[in-house]
Amino acid sequence: MTAGASPGLEPHYAPQRLGDRLALGLVKLLRFFADAFFARRYGHRAVVLETVAAVPGMVAGSLQHLRALRRMESDRGWIRTLIDEAENERMHLMSFIQVARPTQFERLLILVAQGIFYNFFFLLYLVSARTAHRFVGYLEEEAVYSYTEYLAGVDDGTYRNVAAPGIAIDYWKLAPDACLRELIIAVRADEAHHRDVNHAYADVLAPSRQHQLSDRVPRRGGDEPA
Repeated sequence: MTAGASPGLEPHYAPQRLGDRLALGLVKLLRFFADAFFARRYGHRAVVLETVAAVPGMVAGSLQHLRALRRMESDRGWIRTLIDEAENERMHLMSFIQVARPTQFERLLILVAQGIFYNFFFLLYLVSARTAHRFVGYLEEEAVYSYTEYLAGVDDGTYRNVAAPGIAIDYWKLAPDACLRELIIAVRADEAHHRDVNHAYADVLAPSRQHQLSDRVPRRGGDEPA
């Protein structure tokens, strides 16, 4: 386990089907480009990637909403969970903007990346919602790994442990004197939760389990299953 990680934060879902392997391959490709472009500039990496990470929940939530309307049936709590995920990822972005100010080029990169990724994920979800959720699960696995590396860098002095932004302190109810380290830990815990939820949704959507759509998926605070 990478330095700075907590037990249970980095489980990996072994791909079982072609769609799983495709999703994992796409995520590894994205990881390659992120590493090549940002290297170890984790603050700037977070700003760009969190902009993209906020897309899947909104897209999936809207498509689940339309599906529930068409079929005139319950959404099983999926819509709220997915929209909450998108909102949570947006708060990650709003927090890290205060830590690493994006350059004009990075703002342009955000615009381009978001436009491409939105349309890609929209089409992927229409073709295979299961593969789309598996893709997000693997994407969140990489997010947990990246934030673990970022945390290790703060702990060894590579990155300054600056004060956490006020917006982060309010959102996660951190201590008034909380610093970057506490922010990273809170964000990493969110990403681990999103990872578990999306892998669980992909499992529920497996062909052999279509009749079990009310199966339990990870929820915060012991809520009822989606």
